[in-house]
Amino acid sequence: MENFITIHVTDLEGTEHSIQAPTDMSFNVMEAIRANELPIKATCGGMAMCATCNCIVQSDHDLPEMSDDEEAMLDEAFVLDIEGSRLMCQIPVTSSIDGLQIQMGELTGE
Repeated sequence: MENFITIHVTDLEGTEHSIQAPTDMSFNVMEAIRANELPIKATCGGMAMCATCNCIVQSDHDLPEMSDDEEAMLDEAFVLDIEGSRLMCQIPVTSSIDGLQIQMGELTGE
């Protein structure tokens, strides 16, 4: 499908889902997961203020550099020490992340 990419998401139960995400709607990965009706907290709605959409990136994609806000939020949520931790709301859906593999994260500080 033109203007769509595939993202592979492993949920908290260990089930892998391959979802389609549009590249022409300015979505981020968190919004794509919601649009595909997978359960995700994302309490703050994508503002990098809660870390409930944290994930572990398992594929070798060239992602945008982490912002100071994202890094601070992951650090506060006690997930920054996990290799590849990112906030899904801070990863834009673009053709360059086609095939991205992520594991939904749990907050270790709760």
